[in-house]
Amino acid sequence: MEQLTEKDSLVEYGFKRALITVSCILCALLEIVDTTIVNVALNDMRGSLGATLTDVAWVITAYAIANVIVIPMTSWLSQQFGRRNYFAASIIIFTVSSFLCGNATNIWELVVFRFIQGMGGGALLVTAQTILTESYPPEKRSMAQAIYGMGVIVGPTLGPPLGGWIVDNYSWPYIFYINVPLGIIATVLTLSLVKSPKYGSKQSPKEVDWWGMVFLILFIGSLQYVLEHGQQDDWFENKVILTLSIVSFLGLFFFIWRELTYDKPIVNLRVLQDKNLQVGTIMSFILGFGLFGSTFIIPIYTQSILGWSATDAGMLLIPSSVMTGIMMPFIGKMIQAGIPQKYMVATGLTIFFGYSLFMYSIITNDTGTEHMFWPLIIRGVGLGLLFVPVMTLSLSTLKGKAIGEGAAFTGMSRQLGGSFGIALITTFISRYTQHHRVDLISHLDPSRTEVQTRITAMQANFISKGFTPNEALAKAHQILEGTVTKQATILSYMDVFLYLGILFLICVPFVLLIKQGKGKVDVSNMH
Repeated sequence: MEQLTEKDSLVEYGFKRALITVSCILCALLEIVDTTIVNVALNDMRGSLGATLTDVAWVITAYAIANVIVIPMTSWLSQQFGRRNYFAASIIIFTVSSFLCGNATNIWELVVFRFIQGMGGGALLVTAQTILTESYPPEKRSMAQAIYGMGVIVGPTLGPPLGGWIVDNYSWPYIFYINVPLGIIATVLTLSLVKSPKYGSKQSPKEVDWWGMVFLILFIGSLQYVLEHGQQDDWFENKVILTLSIVSFLGLFFFIWRELTYDKPIVNLRVLQDKNLQVGTIMSFILGFGLFGSTFIIPIYTQSILGWSATDAGMLLIPSSVMTGIMMPFIGKMIQAGIPQKYMVATGLTIFFGYSLFMYSIITNDTGTEHMFWPLIIRGVGLGLLFVPVMTLSLSTLKGKAIGEGAAFTGMSRQLGGSFGIALITTFISRYTQHHRVDLISHLDPSRTEVQTRITAMQANFISKGFTPNEALAKAHQILEGTVTKQATILSYMDVFLYLGILFLICVPFVLLIKQGKGKVDVSNMH
């Protein structure tokens, strides 16, 4: 009974709860926007810092690795230092390192500061979700997840256009400087408003699960590096990738063994005995795969095939995010009304399949904004129906410190899903472009009249511009080669959308098999 009273004392009402909500959303947005905002600034960074493309890729990799290492440990760190202190310290680390990123004088300084920024940022996402969940009474927690979901869904798509606008109008350091005033506001709000639950005595340094921490870092850090660099380094043909894959597997094996046998583990794996959390963790992985995968592929397609600017490519995704944002409160109300989350998730997966099929059917080398508007609106609806029900379902039967532990698992799963999605999509596009290119070339038989006619017409065009017949023929072959490669790339993008949709459709029957209690989800009396 004492534990229940303590948990209920974290619930806030009125203006104070509104301010806590603003603070949590601000922190979630800061963290997620920063995962994608640098993508459009990499070329400028490379030029001003004198770095290679491989070097500058570490600006993204360092942040992602730090992020996924910290996320599973957030619940334990909150218990050690107090949630309010840990949350505030994470915001301060994120804010200070953002300022240092903007002041970096060489690429490796920037990479180090990005890693530190990722350490602070990883905590923001999960802790913000836990604080929000516990600040709302049980019957309104689906609405809390809906509000949080707006930040998580809008963040990845807000990054590229915001980054593009800042780079076009100012310079790349300002993509980090904008975090500083927002971080200061979030720190003040956190220290003023957030309460820390009492979880009992802290662990002494001797009791700390240091080996668990080491195994977790080896597992997650190595896995994230393999996913980020696998395709460009030719996967398992590369000794570093092969070695780190083995290290990651061994790290996972020993991490699971350690956490299940140690008295005070750094990550409580036993919380995964909760059936709803098991389903939620798997669905979070698939959600991350779809969210980050589709956020990654659309800007690449529009920039590399259609020749759009970074800002225009980023702006294309905004209506989709706005649609998701509009839906969130309605979805929260639907859950409160007792509509089973599994039906909403199944509908979301089916709608996302429809979006993927729509994109598959309209992709060409001259597809316009007007063609992609409605598919992206459908994407927004699908993501809205997925995110809130998955998050609410995941945490619905947890209470006390298990809420934070559960949020850490779903957060890590979503981030890893995104990393897997981007790695697989990059590899798929690279491999299938070659496959389609070979197929297309096999149809370009030089003996065919239409092929000869086209080459002759292009050659004549170049001769009329002053080229010699041999130069003109070489130019004609070069243009034909470029056309084939572009068409092969478009076909590989179409395949990605088709298979992404099929993946979501396959999940529907499994979601419908979930056993869920009737009526409203009430986390106050379930365990």
